[in-house]
Amino acid sequence: MSESNKDENINKEDNKSASEDKTKEEKTEVTIEEKLKSSEEKLLRSLADSENQRRRFDKEVKEAFEFGGFNFAREMLSILDNLQRAKKSISEDEVLKKSKEFEKFLKNIEIIEKDLISTFEKNKITKINCLNKKFDPNFHQAMLEVEDEKSEPGIIVQEIQAGFMFGERLLRPSFVGISKEKSEKNDKNK
Repeated sequence: MSESNKDENINKEDNKSASEDKTKEEKTEVTIEEKLKSSEEKLLRSLADSENQRRRFDKEVKEAFEFGGFNFAREMLSILDNLQRAKKSISEDEVLKKSKEFEKFLKNIEIIEKDLISTFEKNKITKINCLNKKFDPNFHQAMLEVEDEKSEPGIIVQEIQAGFMFGERLLRPSFVGISKEKSEKNDKNK
């Protein structure tokens, strides 16, 4: 072989190895780009997950502040109920009505009741006004049906126990009596 052939073979081998190196570099670049894209996707997912987790945490903290006293408020309703029962019982007692101190005692109970209701309202605990409104099972619990010619069926005509809301949540439903159509059997019997 001549020297020029040797040089050509060497050049060809150099070119081959250079082109192989280029191909390897391109493959390496493609894999590096793929790795970069993959890492970028993982990073974006991780950021999205942490953002979702932060939002959930913020929501839970907000709900804890808004409704943390929910169970306490429910317990306090029993105090109001007992106070109102005591007031009713005392005002219907004939022996106590004859007492000199009866009016003062009754006024003191009314003051305590008003203070308790005022405290409830300051803390977003509000009474559900239901009389003469359409029965809604989301806010009312029907305890009895009353025949009433003046009201159309399904209207609340009696409140047995007041219901309350705690902000936008139902704390306790109103126990109510609702109107119904007068039955024909009762008309025939009369």
